Amino acid sequence: MIRVKNLCKVYQRGAHQVTALADVNITVKPGEFTAVMGPSGSGKSTLLNLLGCLDTPTLGSYHLDGMAVSGIGDAELAKIRNRKIGFVFQAFNLLPRISAMRNVELPMIYAGVAPRERVSRAEEALAKVGLAERMHHRPSELSGGQVQRVAIARALVNNPAVILADEPTGNLDTRSGEEIIAIFQELNRGGATIVIVTHERDIALHTSRILHFRDGRLLDDEPVAEPLRAMVNADLAGQTGQQGSRADSGEVAR
Repeated sequence: MIRVKNLCKVYQRGAHQVTALADVNITVKPGEFTAVMGPSGSGKSTLLNLLGCLDTPTLGSYHLDGMAVSGIGDAELAKIRNRKIGFVFQAFNLLPRISAMRNVELPMIYAGVAPRERVSRAEEALAKVGLAERMHHRPSELSGGQVQRVAIARALVNNPAVILADEPTGNLDTRSGEEIIAIFQELNRGGATIVIVTHERDIALHTSRILHFRDGRLLDDEPVAEPLRAMVNADLAGQTGQQGSRADSGEVAR
């Protein structure tokens, strides 16, 4: 699904060059659930930006779902981002004045999907993350965990080849973080390929593989023999009532 070879990224900072990634080689197979860890400045976010076609490498090659990504133009990169990649961000990146449903529809609008199909697919994606009963609420009316669920539904809605998540539990309390990682595990069991950046080892241990970065280099590729199971009810569709009570008690997205 993902293959990078001798990947390098160098930034120009005035008269100085900063090497963010150096000679990285990674293969991610279809259906793998991979975590990327490392201290600040280790290159993990740069790697995610390159995998997500938000930036281009200085050197090296990148293949996504059998397609050579390195060196193609901006217009084609935008199409790949929309059709092949689902993004989940720490800061959620939802539009605050529209409903969860409309937020989930946005990638399909850019992809030219017909309105009736957009509604159907958005409803299905929100049901997958346990928000079937709250799809018409705005982000301000949802808890932090629910807002991140909307972001995951938005990432799913175009049936991407890979889901990329940048610190998706970073702004959440422990319980909500467990619920989010449970969703990722459920999606992975359904065949989704997922790459998640995290600084929390207990989150990374819920995946099947951990890539350790330092100073822009891949230091270790650690298999997780027995991934932790998120300690929440995996029946996501049945949790909406509990989520609503948490939102009412004050766990509201900022």
